[in-house]
Amino acid sequence: MNRRTKTAVLGATLLLTAAAAGSTAASASDDRRREAVVSASHDHQREAAALTGTAKLSRSTAEDITFSFDAHLAAKDVDNPLEATGTFEWSHYLHGDGAWARAKVDCLVTGGKVAVVSGVITDSDLPGAKGKRVGVTVHDLGRHDRLGYSWASTGSPVETDGLPRCVSSAPFEKVEAGTGDYRVVPWRPEF
Repeated sequence: MNRRTKTAVLGATLLLTAAAAGSTAASASDDRRREAVVSASHDHQREAAALTGTAKLSRSTAEDITFSFDAHLAAKDVDNPLEATGTFEWSHYLHGDGAWARAKVDCLVTGGKVAVVSGVITDSDLPGAKGKRVGVTVHDLGRHDRLGYSWASTGSPVETDGLPRCVSSAPFEKVEAGTGDYRVVPWRPEF
């Protein structure tokens, strides 16, 4: 082999060796990063389920109906949706007449992008509403969310005597575009 060929082969070998060493170091660095992410995710587990957000319902009338949710099921309670915490509230007004209510969450079940939450009304200006259990269903469809509520067939939350936890209606109402958004974190029980 002539001198020029030997120099080229030696140079190529050195470049390949340097590239391999750099790749090994980068791979080790990537492995350390992945281990750190896995470790952090074990330290900060995502909650088991959640329903959050605020939006107005879309009505062809002048009704102003708003629902807000801050409902959560902690990771440690993944197998018991009755341990959910938080609140939800709503208001329904037409030409200044109407009412509002706030409920303490007593159950939260989610599946995919659908959530059913129930709670007992703790505060309201609707006569007879305090102490009643109500349920709400939300379908998180991005900017086209839908919502249903347990009193859909009775007309009033006051008429929901004996409603079990996590019971509601199908999400038949539409959210008005641009008024807000709901976010559902899917439940993944460990049965």
